[in-house]
Amino acid sequence: MHLRTTDMRSSSSPLQQAHIVLRLSGANMLQTPKRDQGGRMVSRRKFLGFTGLAAAWPNAAWTQDEKGKAKPKPKPEGVVVNDVHAQLNSTRVFRIVEPQSIEAVRAAMKLARTEKRALCIAGGRHAMGTQQFATDGVLLDIRKMNRVLAFDTERGLIEMESGMQWPQLLEHLAAARFSGDKQWAFNQKQTGADRLTMGGCLAANIHGRGLTLPPFISDVESFTLIDAKGELRPCSRTENAELFRLAIGGYGLFGFVYSVTLRLVPRRKLERAVELRTVDEIPGAFAERIRDGFLYGDFQCAIDDLSPDDFLRRGVFSCYRPAPDDTPMPPAHKELSERDRIELLYLAHKDKPAAFQRYAGQYLATNGQLYWSDEQQMSIYPENYHRALDKRLQSEFRGTEAITEILCERDALPAFMAEVARNARREKMEIISGAVRLIEQDKESFLAWASKPYACVVFNLHIEHTSRGLIRAGDQFRRLIDLGIKYGGSWYPTYHRHALRRQVDACYPQLADFLKLKRKYDPEELFQSDWYRHYKNMFNY
Repeated sequence: MHLRTTDMRSSSSPLQQAHIVLRLSGANMLQTPKRDQGGRMVSRRKFLGFTGLAAAWPNAAWTQDEKGKAKPKPKPEGVVVNDVHAQLNSTRVFRIVEPQSIEAVRAAMKLARTEKRALCIAGGRHAMGTQQFATDGVLLDIRKMNRVLAFDTERGLIEMESGMQWPQLLEHLAAARFSGDKQWAFNQKQTGADRLTMGGCLAANIHGRGLTLPPFISDVESFTLIDAKGELRPCSRTENAELFRLAIGGYGLFGFVYSVTLRLVPRRKLERAVELRTVDEIPGAFAERIRDGFLYGDFQCAIDDLSPDDFLRRGVFSCYRPAPDDTPMPPAHKELSERDRIELLYLAHKDKPAAFQRYAGQYLATNGQLYWSDEQQMSIYPENYHRALDKRLQSEFRGTEAITEILCERDALPAFMAEVARNARREKMEIISGAVRLIEQDKESFLAWASKPYACVVFNLHIEHTSRGLIRAGDQFRRLIDLGIKYGGSWYPTYHRHALRRQVDACYPQLADFLKLKRKYDPEELFQSDWYRHYKNMFNY
């Protein structure tokens, strides 16, 4: 059986589509003067607008009736879904199914086969490369599968259905503490947002702010997976070990992860240490913090590109060290509220020096403050914040932020950031935030993004939702990847799929084998995504 797939236009996000149209329309397209129907010259800006519009909305074609008059194309069936952050991955799926049991998952698989459609899997919808969406596919929304199945309070192992999100896990662990059990906490979670599912975190092999931690795979004891045949398969380092390595960081392509067993760690009290540093000092400062026993930390950069001394160079260095168990916890904390975060986001667009000054002042005021090791990893993410920002900023065009995470050698971080700053000024990148973290080598997953210890630099770029803005964003992402490669690094593929083939080959030489192994475990390609289709096209596979 062959499931229905789509061509490049229908499986690409608006950003990729806009880039494809300009590239496929001929090498001399932008150099050749264009004329409208009256013979008048068409400006380059207007021409780019026309071609970009066609690229961004490839299905907005018009048909003709019997008399030759244009008429709208019939409305396609299905449901439009999108990611919650960049909102640049609008995808029409055939149907959304919200299973609450293994039997319901198998029924959805049967539906997909009956309809000759692919199956895709989504949770919190934070991935930005359409790993969770497949055009015309049946989408499994896993968020109602959120029960705790088992909790070994002696060993610190908790088994959860894959739709459980981090706030739900935090609540469950808190309830267990009141029953007199040992105090357990999760070791790491992704930063910036909380409502990601365990299945999504496993599929993306996420990481947090740990100073000495590999990615999420190191915290996974085992998981159970419903494969393409509908069979429930236990996966661990000793059972179905190859599938264990493939599915963690495999973006949902090897089956439906039903449950995840997480390795917990003892809950601890931590003290925050905050100071201002420059990026030249950061490699040594991180090493010093690790020697002193600090567990978590990051470096938040100044984003004022008009400042020759501060831009991507000066920043807030915050780290967390264990505090004695008998240290009394304060009844309340100084912390950023949702309103504070929205105001910082506004200033990051409107007044970048003020944004950094306010952020630095608020964080320096928390120096010495105590936190629980799990609670300090939680964060407020105001969903759809950009709608209010666009209105407040009186933006001509809609905008959002999109993330890219670039990896470089730790000792090369100052040189890397200096070159990023030069490129950002020249290319007018609007960087809304930039943060530096550390990652240890992932020695286990097949498609390992942390192939060695790296400095991870997360850039949040403002993207204007126009054809010109989308094309520029893709070019900027590719330029940042090139800089990461230049300084011994790579990029984390969860946030977009704009890398060129040469960049993929340089950073993920195992990707071709990854695609082959996907077909080994799913020969009919039941589990798909537009991310998967993109790389199949890239490798002509």
